[in-house]
Amino acid sequence: MDTSEVEELLSPTKEFILTYFLPEKCYNYFFVDLNFLHVPCWNIFLSKTVGVWIILGTVMAQLPQLWKVLRARSASGISWWSVLLQVYAITGPVVYCITNNFPLEAWSERLFMFMQGLAMGFLIQHYSGNTLKGMVFLLAFSGVMLLLTSPLVPEHVIPAMQASSMLAVVASRVIQAGTNYYHGNTGQLSALSVFLVFTGSLALIFTSLQETGDWSSVSTVTHVVAACLSCLLLTQVVCYRNSRTKDKTE
Repeated sequence: MDTSEVEELLSPTKEFILTYFLPEKCYNYFFVDLNFLHVPCWNIFLSKTVGVWIILGTVMAQLPQLWKVLRARSASGISWWSVLLQVYAITGPVVYCITNNFPLEAWSERLFMFMQGLAMGFLIQHYSGNTLKGMVFLLAFSGVMLLLTSPLVPEHVIPAMQASSMLAVVASRVIQAGTNYYHGNTGQLSALSVFLVFTGSLALIFTSLQETGDWSSVSTVTHVVAACLSCLLLTQVVCYRNSRTKDKTE
């Protein structure tokens, strides 16, 4: 096999790397000059890898949870209020993208997360015997979305929702952790989903530090708190794995 055939064979791999992980200059450093000690290129590679992981992690995180609930035909142990806060946290960014006419490919992962949150909210009500309440929830939120994307909403509302989204995420994890502790088990909470959310939180800390370079910035601190709470949830999943369903009594 000659050199041209090798290059043709590796061309799809090169295009993939150049598209998602490295600029061509760094690709040449690593794979042509075999200079693997070029620190600036490693920083670029790590940043792009983390970015890809954040997108994949956030998009895929709720799928194992939805699958587990559907397979068990039960949403026991999953806090309704926690899910509601997660839906609120993603609503602001979705509405912002819609009202600013961003192309769908630029925010499709957020829309996917939003739909997953709505689906989880409905399933919690459905498997609790409140299917009608679940339908009302979906209809009510559809109405809220129509209102938020209309000219009737003041301009400052959407930025305020975006600013409070991370606080909503933190609150949702606190509520879920409290629910787990109260019942002494994690019910149908998916260990894989919790793990993906935890690693996604670590990736967000990295990107926040890359942008601000300051551990004391509000953004970094918020992501650190969210990661710690995700770690707590993961610990609960492991510790409560073999526990029987029970309620705490005073």
